[in-house]
Amino acid sequence: MKLFPTTALALALAAAFPVQAQSNADILKELQALKDKVAELEGKLKAQEAKLPPAAGQWGMTPDQARELNRATLKAEATEDAIESQGLKMLKISGFMDPVWLYNQRQNRAGFQFLNPVSLGGYNYDNSYFGGVTLDFQKEMEGGIKWRLTLVPNRGTGSVIGDGSIVQEASVSVPLGDLQTRIIAGQIPDWSGYEYQQSTLNKLITHNLLYDFTLPTLYTGVGMEYVRGKWWSRWMVANVNTSNRNAGERAPAFVYRVDYSRGEFQGFGFAGLHGKGANFRSDDVNPFTLDPYKTADTRLDLFEVDGYFVRGDWTVQGQLSYGQQKHAAITADPVTGEMRDARWWGASGLVAYKFDPRLEGIVRLDYLNNRKNGGGLLGYTFADDRNGIGPDQAGDPERGANRMALSLGASYRYNLSTTFKAEARFDRADLPVFLDVKTGSYRKTNAVFGTSVVVAF
Repeated sequence: MKLFPTTALALALAAAFPVQAQSNADILKELQALKDKVAELEGKLKAQEAKLPPAAGQWGMTPDQARELNRATLKAEATEDAIESQGLKMLKISGFMDPVWLYNQRQNRAGFQFLNPVSLGGYNYDNSYFGGVTLDFQKEMEGGIKWRLTLVPNRGTGSVIGDGSIVQEASVSVPLGDLQTRIIAGQIPDWSGYEYQQSTLNKLITHNLLYDFTLPTLYTGVGMEYVRGKWWSRWMVANVNTSNRNAGERAPAFVYRVDYSRGEFQGFGFAGLHGKGANFRSDDVNPFTLDPYKTADTRLDLFEVDGYFVRGDWTVQGQLSYGQQKHAAITADPVTGEMRDARWWGASGLVAYKFDPRLEGIVRLDYLNNRKNGGGLLGYTFADDRNGIGPDQAGDPERGANRMALSLGASYRYNLSTTFKAEARFDRADLPVFLDVKTGSYRKTNAVFGTSVVVAF
């Protein structure tokens, strides 16, 4: 009896072990198949993720790179906030300087000109706005308001008018309704003619005869500015060449400028002034009656038209001007001793050609007719033997000298911020009105040679 149970148990165990071994093998197979399926699904998921765009800011970057980008973003935002809080947003600062070497034949002088005060030596064609330092601040505020301050020690408009100020321009522009209609106010340099005051924009070193002797220096007042398509118009009611009016002076002048851009390469403009301007004969007396003239300001009318054509390597510019001022002639009436009117007209033309993108040759020719009543120009109511204005010292006092000037120049753009200039200028008058300081005699001609380097930022 005992044998049967033992045998049965052995048979059961023998049967159980093979079954268990077979089950384990099946389980292993199933596990391996499951692993293969998971690997297949992971591969498909990775393939789908590769087709999607990466998350924002994570363009293939490592975690360290992503953290560095976040830090840089925070710094940039903090910098923007600091710039805005300090009033530096939309602020542009620029400037330039242009040391000049100049030779003047009749003045018997040669040397460097840099930061010498115009107010001490007077404004002359060989002592114009060149040879100075300019620092320009321009800011645009919310709503399109523009603010500008330009500083030019000794060589700017503030020095030329005799105020001794370093301010070249101090102006504001406030839009009315839209950005194309604005109120303009402050101290603004004259906008007449085809030449610019700045050495960075003026092709030669000196300026043309019309610029030097027939155009105002600056306006102080208020006006309007309009931009309508190709037209740009400005006008002001302003003091001319002075920052304030003296006792007994009440009437400002009306000044304006209109420009039209005809296409990309050409355009024209005209400018005028009508009102009262300073008359430097006001301190004189009638030589016959000894009565003072008492005419601090007299009627002044100026008008000029200018145009330009710029195409490829060629630049062509031109200007015609006319002006007159009451009781401002150099020579008084020979019978009554009363002051007479000054009247003048002139023309200027410039042609420039670029031999290559850096080297440009320039030719400028000027003519100024100023013979009426012994001559007389804007701000030049006396004979000037340095600039060649007025009658012949030993000739007819009724006839002023007509002036001409030919300038030959070249400019070389050394790099984006540096330009070298050279100019040979030959001035001529139809009367001997240039004083030769070396001999004490008067000549009809004068020669000026100059070089400069203009460095801007």
